[in-house]
Amino acid sequence: MSVRSRWLMISVGLGILLNPLNSSMVSVAIPSLQNVFQLDFTGVSWIVFSFYIASSIAQPVMGKASDLFGRRKIFLTGLVVAFIASLLAPLSPNFGWLIVFRIVQAIGTSMMVAVGMAIVRIHITEKQATALSVLSIFLSGAAAIGPFIGGVIIHWWGWPAIFFVNIPFAVVSFLLSWRHIPKDEPSTSVTLGMTYRKWFDLVDASGILLFTVGLVALLFGLLSAKSSGHISLGNVILVLIGLVALGAFVRHELKAASPFIPLRTFAKYPAMTWVNVEFMLVNILYYSLFFGLPSYLQMVRHVSEFQTGILMLTLGLCSLVTSPIAGRWIDKSGPRPALLVSAILMTLGSVWLVTLNQTSPVISVCLALAAFGISNGLNNVGMQAALFQSSPKEIIGVASGLFNTSRYLGTILSSLLIGVVMGGKFNFEGFRVLGIILTVIALSLVFMSRRRREAGYVQES
Repeated sequence: MSVRSRWLMISVGLGILLNPLNSSMVSVAIPSLQNVFQLDFTGVSWIVFSFYIASSIAQPVMGKASDLFGRRKIFLTGLVVAFIASLLAPLSPNFGWLIVFRIVQAIGTSMMVAVGMAIVRIHITEKQATALSVLSIFLSGAAAIGPFIGGVIIHWWGWPAIFFVNIPFAVVSFLLSWRHIPKDEPSTSVTLGMTYRKWFDLVDASGILLFTVGLVALLFGLLSAKSSGHISLGNVILVLIGLVALGAFVRHELKAASPFIPLRTFAKYPAMTWVNVEFMLVNILYYSLFFGLPSYLQMVRHVSEFQTGILMLTLGLCSLVTSPIAGRWIDKSGPRPALLVSAILMTLGSVWLVTLNQTSPVISVCLALAAFGISNGLNNVGMQAALFQSSPKEIIGVASGLFNTSRYLGTILSSLLIGVVMGGKFNFEGFRVLGIILTVIALSLVFMSRRRREAGYVQES
């Protein structure tokens, strides 16, 4: 990789790490936020869910914007938005305003994640899997060390510091990106003097609105039911509104001249659809372990928070070590073998969870963590490589945004899965049922990986 490419990777990496860093770091701040704003756990949990929901919507929106108006502009704008939100969030007069700034922060960091992938896809043409592995290190590393950084910062300076810590990253990334990200021209369909109607048609404002309303209503209904522990008429109505809006969105996109999400193109390139479905399943598995295993250790095995954190490092470290190895492997052999091995490792890790009991050595948990960590490193690079192989270059921004939306949908669904299985209290029996469900999902990934290998779903570039 050339010196120019390395500086480009650093510029992009420092920006995209803000999204996973903030999604994982805030979990440590929940008890402090409960005390400061006098909330119950159900109320304070929206500091997490609001970020995931906003990110899942913003990723494809910003991907579309980057394809139209230029990726460099969107990336730099995202850094400015994240900077402002991180500066104002600690000054929030109440929890409602904190949620607002948290959503703005999610939008800003989502602009960088979706566009950062596209920048690498376009400007680094050699050894792309290796470049993707570097991005994976930034993403996985930030997610892995987020809880530790949050814990240390909150211990010394309180919860506002988890927002202030973003500021130096945003400033450095902005300065480097301004210098090292090449300028790109916006779409030729973007011209001065356009009417508002033409602008709305160009960006597909109706499609974005239907997609946003549908996803927010559906997720809000499901998450509210999960948080309250029961299904009310209001939850059912919200879910129905979400489903109707998403159905209308699909119908609209099939007819739109400039669709926000080109569904017909996805039908033409089925590999993109398969990659996104598989990536969502992968994240259901990964985040079910990420959220569920600490609760098992602390509430079932009575392990301290510090020891739990040390054990969970196995997950992040294995993922970090595997990513660069995966990049070199995939550069030589393509994504198929790595994704099949990843699915097998996830199956073995899920089976191992089922075999755990209340007297199993705590250290044995590291075997499941290692299996999931290695598979995560393989998936982060392999899935992105498969996406790029199967995506037309002209819609790579939208494809990248949808790819990350799949990540967040998997994260949200993993939280719902844990809530449904556990009910009101985390217990060992529920943990074993969770392990069985994860095993079934992992086996389906093995089947899908083998089917891709036999049918050649991933198109070689």
